Amino acid sequence: MQHLVRPAALPDFALEVHFGRWEFAAEHNLAASDGESMSIGDLLALAGRDPSDLTALRMGYGPVEGSVELRQAIAATYQRIDADDVLCFAGAEEAIFWAMQLLLGPGDHGVVTVPNYQSMESVAVASGASITGLPLWTGSGDELHWELDLDRLEAALRPETRLVAINFPNNPTGFVPPPAAFDELVRLCDARGIRVLSDEVYRGVELDPARRLDQAADRSEPALSIGVMSKAYGLPGLRVGWVATRDRELLVRLSRAKHYTSICNSVPSEYLATLALQHAEVILERTRAVITGNLSLLDAFFAEHADRFSWTPPDGGCVAFPRYTGSDGVETFCRRAVENAGVLLLPASLFASGIAGVPTDRFRIGVGRRDPGPALHALRGLLQDS
Repeated sequence: MQHLVRPAALPDFALEVHFGRWEFAAEHNLAASDGESMSIGDLLALAGRDPSDLTALRMGYGPVEGSVELRQAIAATYQRIDADDVLCFAGAEEAIFWAMQLLLGPGDHGVVTVPNYQSMESVAVASGASITGLPLWTGSGDELHWELDLDRLEAALRPETRLVAINFPNNPTGFVPPPAAFDELVRLCDARGIRVLSDEVYRGVELDPARRLDQAADRSEPALSIGVMSKAYGLPGLRVGWVATRDRELLVRLSRAKHYTSICNSVPSEYLATLALQHAEVILERTRAVITGNLSLLDAFFAEHADRFSWTPPDGGCVAFPRYTGSDGVETFCRRAVENAGVLLLPASLFASGIAGVPTDRFRIGVGRRDPGPALHALRGLLQDS
């Protein structure tokens, strides 16, 4: 019998609680995890559509699995996926919520990369399964290096391991492993009958296109790829995510679970998401251009304050996880930044893991939204005063 998570078994979502307090209260959100967004008008213009096309939409229910047009547009971003291999959700969060508890339960074992977006870890633990964290780093302090250690992964696997859940480009670090390491991870899991769940919401905005990983659902028949319009595409307000897998039986189970939450997505959102995906490369290039410009500003800022920070640009995605070396510590620094300078950053404690330690001298900074200049100016003032 499938074990379903009871809401009481889930801890507070630390990052989202913090965002609830500060995301719209702080003058400068320098912790955002998404790319620069656009207006509905701009998206319609990009797609060459008249606004009347949107206003003519009927506001009824849509298909549980997502519209055919949307699923076709999603499938076109894969190599071996077609529309019937896609199930749409209300964002990636709903997809993670159901996938983790349908694939893991009491008596099962799973491996989850750390650091992570908390729901992937918390839902897995609440499912009743035994969960092992796979740290994505070696060393500490200035000697810390982000890496995917396959020997460490293999040592973590057990006869009862059912799932390995990964996230690349990683949130919050921006780390992307070499393609050969990712390929070996998938091969290792396939050889042992272990399913891979791959959170790929930042795929497409890697700094070096050669580091872009294949999508897990293309590489492995039982694997799941989770995507969303929120991050690389910069359209979080649409609340459209999806699971892609060639395991049709699993898609049926997921769709029946979805009956208990969103049932179906917003019809206008699915229409707009379809247009965006039909012009995916234009939108992704727009996000990459914003990130590239922001990284130049951040390179200069952190070089200017090398006595307080250790900075390495991310390999991909819209976030980075620099080190704070000031004597007051990263938690105090981030609190002072938001309370005294109006700049929201996310300290390491918000990414604390119950399955593996996380470096405690780091903070998440967003690199995907335009014009971080005013926030960096406010931080300069804070640093000069301390």
